[in-house]
Amino acid sequence: MLVANRGEIAVRILRTLKEMGISTVAVYSEADRQSLHVRMAEEAILLGPAPSAQSYLKGDYIIEKCLELGVDGIHPGFGFLSENAVFAQKVAEAGINFIGPSAHSMEIMGSKLAAKEAVAKFNVPLVPGTATPITDVAEAKKLASEIGFPILIKASAGGGGKGMRIVEKEDEFIAQMETAVRESVSSFGDGAVFIEKYVSSPRHIEIQVLGDKYGNYVYFFERECSIQRRHQKVIEEAPSSALSPEIRQQMGEAAINVAKSCNYFSVGTVEFIMDEKKDFYFLEMNTRLQVEHPISEMITGKDLVEEQIKVARGEALSYTQEDLKINGHAIELRVYAEDPLNNFLPDIGTLHTYRIPSGPGIRVDDCCEEGMTIPIYYDPMIAKLIVHATDRKAALRKMVRAIDEYRISGVANTLAFGKWVMQHPQFIAGEIDTHFIQRYFTKELSKSGIPQDELLALEIGANLWHLLSSGNGENNIPKENNISYSLWYSRRKVV
Repeated sequence: MLVANRGEIAVRILRTLKEMGISTVAVYSEADRQSLHVRMAEEAILLGPAPSAQSYLKGDYIIEKCLELGVDGIHPGFGFLSENAVFAQKVAEAGINFIGPSAHSMEIMGSKLAAKEAVAKFNVPLVPGTATPITDVAEAKKLASEIGFPILIKASAGGGGKGMRIVEKEDEFIAQMETAVRESVSSFGDGAVFIEKYVSSPRHIEIQVLGDKYGNYVYFFERECSIQRRHQKVIEEAPSSALSPEIRQQMGEAAINVAKSCNYFSVGTVEFIMDEKKDFYFLEMNTRLQVEHPISEMITGKDLVEEQIKVARGEALSYTQEDLKINGHAIELRVYAEDPLNNFLPDIGTLHTYRIPSGPGIRVDDCCEEGMTIPIYYDPMIAKLIVHATDRKAALRKMVRAIDEYRISGVANTLAFGKWVMQHPQFIAGEIDTHFIQRYFTKELSKSGIPQDELLALEIGANLWHLLSSGNGENNIPKENNISYSLWYSRRKVV
């Protein structure tokens, strides 16, 4: 099997393939020539220069090499070609097994409007809004007034916050509509947008589903994904502290109906938003393995990559919903090479120190080693830090301990930010929504009591530390558990 991806997800998939006794092929760009996933695979194929368009997005070339090597299946991971219906169809036409859903399912769920039309037939709850694409500004303004402000303009083909605009007042609508359409065309080549009622304080909750090719479905319960920056997730946990058993079952059954609406097989994730009244609405379906899938694995004991492969082979599910139980609580922190104190802007550099935590209930999905460089060409994720414990309180404590043991220097990262979240009273209480970072992060720092001159001193100290160190990343600076150290640690740079 060929893994058409890079980084931590390629490593994670390769490990399962090895455990299943499947021979492996990796692909890589010139920037990833020395990467761990390349060394792990039995064979490796150079795709081209570092930019994705010249390497990891070369679908036809990947298929060509698979045919030359006699590859039976392609696992796309997430990102890159994972939700490309044209690529999935070409793989199937070449007689190669695509480890994922059909191109048909991808096409339906790849369009937010087509997805809403499909799931509406299965009585899945939808946010009040338009059912067809809109490009006429005057018509859109009239419909927005009927729905009632605030409203949300969203690109039909969009994702990651692109082509999305919140409109609070009617007199802002035209400008925001034009901007959303323009951004949608630029990002996706499609100016179609739709309008829906804006849920002001939503929780982002998703259901992990699995279906086989014989119409059997299960759901692996929910993941709470409300801690986000730029509409992208930073921290996830399973299960959610907001759901009762009754709501959990309702959401699970709704998610399965979404899968049924497009004859879905393989693993997939159905995303919902939930308002203050615990009413939930369908958002979208991601037709691939999710970044945050490990926390579902931790609470259910299932290897989702293995399940994907079994379904692709034509195997029927060997268990039912009644066989699945929630075991404890899991939390995932995405460790990004980003500076939380500078609007989470990506950082690049060399990992002078890189040492992961260990112990019972701690899992690190990564591909990093000391001395490697974080490239500018791809997603800035360094690793995923996952913890599992008997309950949520224990998981929070374990995550703080794991963060304290994690050692990274050379690039700004989100470890200290993650610890701040774990210790925030609102997060501990489970009183969160997707505006958590916007609402609390800057305010909390301003209340930290650290004067600007002290912050400057900390920055100078960090620079001196690097100048005077031996170059191997070792140091004897005390690791006090206070916000001064956290700020210093997250911001230190190589001079």
